[in-house]
Amino acid sequence: MGSTITEKILAHAAGAQSVAPGEIITAKVDAVIGHDITTAAFRELEKMKVERVFDRGKVYFTVDHFVPSPTLEAAAQLKDLGAYIKKYEIDHWFPQGRGGICHAIFPEAGLVRPGMVIVGSDSHTCTCGALAAFSTGLGATDVAAAMALGELWLKVPASLKFVFDGELPPMVTGKDLILHTIGQIGVDGALYRAMEFTGGTIQKLSIDERFTICNMAIEAGAKNGIIAPDEITCQYLAGRTQEPFLAFSSDPDAAYEAEYRWDASSLAPLVAQPFLPSNVAPASDIKNVKVDQVLIGSCTNGRITDLRAAAQVLKGKSAARGVRLLVFPATQQIYLQAMREGLLEIFVEAGAMISPPICGPCLGGHMGLLAEGEVAISTTNRNFASRMGHKNSKVYLSSPYTAAASAVAGYIIDPRQVS
Repeated sequence: MGSTITEKILAHAAGAQSVAPGEIITAKVDAVIGHDITTAAFRELEKMKVERVFDRGKVYFTVDHFVPSPTLEAAAQLKDLGAYIKKYEIDHWFPQGRGGICHAIFPEAGLVRPGMVIVGSDSHTCTCGALAAFSTGLGATDVAAAMALGELWLKVPASLKFVFDGELPPMVTGKDLILHTIGQIGVDGALYRAMEFTGGTIQKLSIDERFTICNMAIEAGAKNGIIAPDEITCQYLAGRTQEPFLAFSSDPDAAYEAEYRWDASSLAPLVAQPFLPSNVAPASDIKNVKVDQVLIGSCTNGRITDLRAAAQVLKGKSAARGVRLLVFPATQQIYLQAMREGLLEIFVEAGAMISPPICGPCLGGHMGLLAEGEVAISTTNRNFASRMGHKNSKVYLSSPYTAAASAVAGYIIDPRQVS
């Protein structure tokens, strides 16, 4: 019996010939990632009286959740984090103005490679699976232990296989594929499982769209999301890193707990309605839902191809009267590239406000919270009650195409209806 890509990566990390689902292993860690909220993990290190991390070149930190500081508490946290970075001599440090959202900046900087085991303080650490790494989120104490020891206990997850074949219709993206998947299996349909995405459709997707898919694996309860490396992966890595990597892929006879197959050519632009990412419907079926705010960006859809998609819809148009349009590039480099390509000009002329690369309102942080009764359509990853503001506000999730089109219309609309 063969092994899945997830099992192969974990076997290598455990120094074992093979591992099986349900087995408890001690896995070597290739990278530990964090952000400003992960300051709590450093406090745990202090409690443990740990004087140095296991490898200062394998710990990556940025600031993205509460920057620029919106409160005195956030300011104190950033101050503390800066002191910890200095004390523990962390090599890969991306301070305010020099980095971006953690799930975008670390791959962009060439710090994520196939075959790595990556753990982080954020549930969306699973994003790195787009580059064929095993990546998963942990709590602050576990992150501290990983920083101290360079290893951790893991239960090997069983794998689920998701196969998409067929040509994507116009304005249907990786975001629609993952919304379709979660809509079919539910928010607990992959609980502590590895979600492996494959098939002809996946193989044609850009790395940016693969990031989007793996980013939202956690919204189905998954331990990790992963896509096997291929030429598109290598093209992304070229020029970003000279470090060697291990290009694992699943064996033809690997065992999966379940397998799902869908024809991507039959899909339409989708929207996840409140209050679950699994409450999915075609955008064309959602009638008379007026929006107060449209958010384009975040760790899910804030990469350059996402901004290009939104600009394609918004060029020469304006957000409808009464609609607040916000754009959040995921990193400083993406922000700069969007500037050079003229995308920011398109957004500003459409009436958008452009944010620095931060998480902001996605987690209900700042720079765009919703008031009572307000409705947003967003390219982010979660739409739970009170996720982006008041408990009586509502968030719909979509691709950049659908979000931009809804900004122009003033209500949720299939982007193919906006010419």
